[in-house]
Formats: sequence, structure tokens, C-alpha cells
Amino acid sequence: MPGMTSPHLTLLTGASRGMGLAMASQLLRAGHDLVCISRRADDGLASQAAAAGVACEQWTLDLARADEAAERLAQWLQARGPAGLASVTLINNAGVIPRLAPLGDIEPGDLSNALRVGLEAPMLLTGAFLRATRGWGCTRKVLNISSGLGRRAMASSAAYCAAKAGMDHYTRCVALEEADWPGGARVCSLAPGVIDTDMQVQLRGADAKQFRDVGTFIGLKSQGQLASPQDAAARVLAYLARPDFGSQPVADVRDA
Repeated sequence: MPGMTSPHLTLLTGASRGMGLAMASQLLRAGHDLVCISRRADDGLASQAAAAGVACEQWTLDLARADEAAERLAQWLQARGPAGLASVTLINNAGVIPRLAPLGDIEPGDLSNALRVGLEAPMLLTGAFLRATRGWGCTRKVLNISSGLGRRAMASSAAYCAAKAGMDHYTRCVALEEADWPGGARVCSLAPGVIDTDMQVQLRGADAKQFRDVGTFIGLKSQGQLASPQDAAARVLAYLARPDFGSQPVADVRDA
């Protein structure tokens, strides 16, 4: 698309707050052109991009309607093409955790929304990204932001745990598929550690009668064990930049 100036293009979901916003800001500072997909735009990102002389598009989309987002992404990438790019990267960061309660106590619509945003959207966006960029000569990467809760169960969080477990496993499948293609994409589902975000506020504020692990999350905060969004973003982006990114399709930034 006209105006794209950087050799590095990153497509990022959930960029309007928390670690997603921190990643967007750090990517702009590093000179990446950026496409952000979130429910809200952020004026600060637009100002930062203008000051840095890089492109930043912000698409205000609801990822619960992932088919529409995937179609827009595919069309945009096909129009943009690979000209001038050294790399193109998709970061699936957006996620939703519904009310913390046993599965039978969660409204069906809330469960559906969590699974659509947390699993269906990453899968559809990844598929659109891979189709649209296949044959591009630049480095292609997909980074899925997972969670330790995709790898261990926690009561009263079935939808979130299931979405992250599904993210991990579909990433394993895609890694096998892309290994069969010349110039296949490098993919990884990465747990970023425990971060001081709005999701942690939700976990600490849950009803202890319905969420028995609430004390654990209160303790993490009081003991200073939560990473800031900025520090977590820096660690995730450093992992993304590693030469061996994708050698492990499922990884944890704390093991790096």
C-alpha cells in the first residue's frame, strides 16, 4: 500500500491496551510499519508513528466476528504485496477471559465470545495471513501469545484455558505444515509470563466462592511478581527476533 516505508511489517491484534499496546509502541520505535486490529484505536500510537515516520493503520474491529477481520486482512495483504519487505509478521495477542466461575454458571454468549476471540480469530487470521503471503520472498512469522493456563488446568477458567490450549496445538499443526513449504512461515505459540494487566485485575477481583485460586493472584500482585506490560513486551519481542524463532512451536518466554 502507498506510504509503507519500513522493510518490516507487523500485524498485531489487541493493540489498544496492556502488553499489546506496549508491543505496538516498541515496534513503532524500532521502525516497523504496523497494522493494529483492536476494538478501539489509540491516538498515542498514531502520534508516535507520525513522529517516527512509519506507517500505522488501526482497524477498529470486533474479533468475535473473525471471518470479517480475516477477509479484510487477506485483501489488504494481497493489495500491499511483498515489495520492499524484509519481513512480515502476524502477532495474535488479543484474548478474552469471561466471568471466573464454573463452566455451568457462565452464560453461553460469554463462552462463545471468549472462544471466538481467543481461538477462532487467531486461527482465521493465521490462515488468511499464510494464504496471502505464500510465495513472498521475505521472512514470514506468526507469533501467538499463549499462556501457562493453556498447559495446566485451572478451575473456573475453562474457556480461557481451552482457547490457549487450542492455540498451542493448532500452532504445532501449522509448524508441521509450513515445514513442508519452501520458505514456510516460522510459527510459535509463546507464553509471556504473568503480567500486570486488566486481566490480572479481573482475576484478583473474582468471587472467591466461584474462583478458588483468587488468593494466588492476589499474592502475585502483593509479592511484586507481576511483570509490567512494557517489560513483558520487550521480552516477547526479543524472543520474536531470535534467530531460532520457530524452532519450538510451543514455548515459554521464561524458559528462554
